Amino acid sequence: MASYVLDTDVLVAAFRSERGASRQLLLAALDRQFELLLSVPLILEYEAVLTRPQHLVMSGLSSDEVGRVLDDLTAVARPVRLAFRWRPRLSDPDDDMVLETAINGKADAIVTFNQRDFVSLMKDFSCEVILPITALRRIEE
Repeated sequence: MASYVLDTDVLVAAFRSERGASRQLLLAALDRQFELLLSVPLILEYEAVLTRPQHLVMSGLSSDEVGRVLDDLTAVARPVRLAFRWRPRLSDPDDDMVLETAINGKADAIVTFNQRDFVSLMKDFSCEVILPITALRRIEE
């Protein structure tokens, strides 16, 4: 079974649109169709971003509803302890926590729309950087 770390931008897209690969990937994570890797800093980042007023308006959800979805994700995910820190490696400090979760958890891939910032760095690690549609196609195979 593939193991993925979802960048926050994928969760934002999943919450904002009922269509698209990001929502399907979120549902696949909840159905345990792949191994979702989560660290404490990453789940806190998800919560901080997804409960911003503009994202709540676009998703039509309350903070409590977002919290329940994140609780459900946490329940199905494999927790990753950050034994090694890789900061700073990327221009955005929030991307560093995605990288740290992926590397410490030995993820097969980081799923993100932010290909540019991750791809050049990932040649140093055995972890791919893929789009949500690619991740979805792989788990559907």
